[in-house]
Amino acid sequence: MQNGLFNVTEEQQSLVELIRDFMTKEIKPHVLEWEKEGHYPQEIIEQGIEMGLHMLQVPEEYGGMGLDTTTTAMMIEEGAKVESTFMGMFNVTSMGGKIVMAAGNEEQKQYYSGLLQKGYLSSFCLTEPDAGSDSAAVRTTAVRKGDSYVINGTKMFITNASLASVFLVVATLDPSKGSKGLATFIVEKDRPGVTVGKKIENIGMRLSNTAEVIFDNVEIPAFNLIGTEEGGFANAMKVLTASRPIIAASSLGACQLARDLAIQYSKERIAFGKPICAKQMIQEKIANMEMLIQAGRGLVYNATMLLDQGKPCNKEASIAKCFVTEAYGKITDDALQIFGGYGLCDEYLISKLYRDSRVNRIIEGTNEIQRVVIAKSLLR
Repeated sequence: MQNGLFNVTEEQQSLVELIRDFMTKEIKPHVLEWEKEGHYPQEIIEQGIEMGLHMLQVPEEYGGMGLDTTTTAMMIEEGAKVESTFMGMFNVTSMGGKIVMAAGNEEQKQYYSGLLQKGYLSSFCLTEPDAGSDSAAVRTTAVRKGDSYVINGTKMFITNASLASVFLVVATLDPSKGSKGLATFIVEKDRPGVTVGKKIENIGMRLSNTAEVIFDNVEIPAFNLIGTEEGGFANAMKVLTASRPIIAASSLGACQLARDLAIQYSKERIAFGKPICAKQMIQEKIANMEMLIQAGRGLVYNATMLLDQGKPCNKEASIAKCFVTEAYGKITDDALQIFGGYGLCDEYLISKLYRDSRVNRIIEGTNEIQRVVIAKSLLR
């Protein structure tokens, strides 16, 4: 098996097929129904946990699957060919595990992985009402109190917030130090003072559980500090760099779904006595879709392979995220145009994809921020 860039191993092929079979059988028939309800059934989430999807990149010695970024991206891409937020929900938990595995001590690795092995999901709490793209503007505070820290603040647009049992929280110990004053903490959901707000209803990605999380005098042991008191910003940037190609991979899978829906409809829709796929204007749109998909695939897996090799890839990760999420927007726009009036109806899947595509240009760093990262890398 090949993906056009490299030979796929038997293990990778079997994992991709596992995701394809699960998504096709268990999720595809219910996507629009569940989107109207605004959430996945708990039993479906539990099936994903039983498959170990929440520990994709957690090392095997800590109970995870121990997958590299490329294999993870392949699975994320495959899942998005049916629905993108399902695999995204588990990837958020897996990415949190990567922070602990990279910066935590042995006791913390054992503790955190033990929570995941119990079937817990987690959230990464960075964004705030006034701190999104400007991560250094975090105002959630962590104040040392003997052998504890006390956390106060509000986090916004937190994926998995209502589903998570544990949060990785970026807070400032000294706002005057900006990014150098940030640290990362493990905060268990059941601690007094932790409150999760109601689910935020978004224009797209309605199956993603996103909410506000409030920390009101939440006391945690000093043990829950991951790494150093100055390491929070570095941790956040590592997570964002590693997650951007994953967002791109998810968008890549959804692009293929939109393309396939457009092709199928163009063959079925008759206008002026012929299927509209016979029209050159329609063919041009379909050809452009495929060119964007093929170019995007190269960018995604170039970035993931650099990550797996431990090489610097801030620029490449941002290029992949920016290019593919914008391709997603263009492809779904053209696909909806092919559907005509039917594309505006919520009972057609292309309407969902059109709305979902708008979200990906904002999350994991806006595409304006991606261009800043790219330009700075070139000008440095």
